[in-house]
Amino acid sequence: IYRFRELHSVMAHFAKLGTGNIIEQVIVINNSVITDSDGNEQEQLGVDFINNLYGTRDVWKQTSYNGNIRKNFAGIGYKYDQTRDAFIPPQPFYSWTLNETTCLWEAPVAYPDDGQEYTWNETGQQWDLVT
Repeated sequence: IYRFRELHSVMAHFAKLGTGNIIEQVIVINNSVITDSDGNEQEQLGVDFINNLYGTRDVWKQTSYNGNIRKNFAGIGYKYDQTRDAFIPPQPFYSWTLNETTCLWEAPVAYPDDGQEYTWNETGQQWDLVT
């Protein structure tokens, strides 16, 4: 775990936006690429580096494992919401609503806190015990 955290502390992550701002790809580059001469991270340096590397003019947004940038770590299929400046995962069920603070989806009924495993039952609008 230490090496994983150490590795990700020197790496920057970028998400490629496709049609409808849906994430198509997430890549990793060295933090030195996005660090300017004053030692400050600059997202645009990373975007320019990636597009130069691939010979493209794609739209990239920086993301982070710890949620410090754009609320959630971007994943393929997530959507970038420009108004919220956040990465939002796909809605798992129609009945779930978006928490505006976390930009994560929440069930209409809280997950039971009894140490057991449950799965969401959309038809019954309830958590069913996994047996």
